Amino acid sequence: MELLGQFIEFTGFAQPEMWKNLIMIAVGLVFIYLAIKKDYEPLLLVPIGFGILIGNIPFPQDAGLNIGVYESGSVLNYLYFGVQKGIYPPLIFLGIGALTDFSALLSNPKLVLLGGAAQVGIFITLLGALALGFSPEQAAAIGIIGGADGPTAIFIASKLAPELMGAIAIAAYSYMALVPVIQPPIMKLLTTEKERRIRMKPSRSVPKSEKIMFPLLGLLATTFIAPGALPLLGLLFFGNLLKESGVTDRLAKTAGTSMIDIVTILLGLSVGASTQASVFLTPQSVYIFILGAISFAIATAGGLLFAKFMNLFLKEGDKINPLIGAAGVSAVPDSARVAQMVGRQIDPDNYLLMHAMGPNVAGVIGSATAAGVLLSYFLAG
Repeated sequence: MELLGQFIEFTGFAQPEMWKNLIMIAVGLVFIYLAIKKDYEPLLLVPIGFGILIGNIPFPQDAGLNIGVYESGSVLNYLYFGVQKGIYPPLIFLGIGALTDFSALLSNPKLVLLGGAAQVGIFITLLGALALGFSPEQAAAIGIIGGADGPTAIFIASKLAPELMGAIAIAAYSYMALVPVIQPPIMKLLTTEKERRIRMKPSRSVPKSEKIMFPLLGLLATTFIAPGALPLLGLLFFGNLLKESGVTDRLAKTAGTSMIDIVTILLGLSVGASTQASVFLTPQSVYIFILGAISFAIATAGGLLFAKFMNLFLKEGDKINPLIGAAGVSAVPDSARVAQMVGRQIDPDNYLLMHAMGPNVAGVIGSATAAGVLLSYFLAG
């Protein structure tokens, strides 16, 4: 009977705060449901959702099992090391660079302004987080959620607010997955039917020499401005050079397929596991999710409204369809697809996808640059 009692004490059913774990397990199941049933970012939500399940299996914390993500020396802790030290996000950026064609941006360089305008959500949310009592470093890490860039959010949180890592990461990836749900109402609210019907001129053909020069000049221009973004932007542009050089196809293929898939699995699983109920279920997490939603909405609106502002100075025939301004957030390529979808609801023959990819990839660069600026400021301080 003594052995039976000891066995029962070690089961998850006997843990005093099991109800908290059950709440998080329900969240993990919702993530998996959205990924499989609704096809919302399955490559992200399935690993994260399953990681939430793994991280919230209740066990006695003082039993010396050494299995929890926060227990030094455990397997999960070793996997989480890549998140804590900001190793996984730059590797994700390497793969993104190897997969990204910057032709849409190069063919119409003024679209980079839309990617920059969408980052306004980061800085407005930073002020909101300060008003709610978060420290400046925590507020900066929370604000980056508005960039809709999960790897960047994880990278800056690992440097400025590691104690909020789980909540920031889950919020960032949740809103990335919900782009098709969140953005369309904002896009329709802030644009007229006439604006949504605007047809843009076909993009010019970009010569190979420009594609090769872009990652070289882009690296120098952005990292001289924001040295803190070097790990992210350095690998982003390196991956793109591998793709565009034409002489490193094997490396580009590896970076854009096998490597990014492996890192995505490790990142998603370990981030999900970090949402251990005892750490995650706090009022701060609720605030972070609310601020993240506000940040994402402001970023979407910022890109849209700036496109409308630019149209005031553009002659007829050169005007920008404001819908592509919403693609200035970094959710590549989902926000570009949403711009295409909303545009075709009004005009089925209006193809905005390639135009929207311009601000979309600019948003990736913009959010990483904003993160670098914040890191330089707060770490130096």
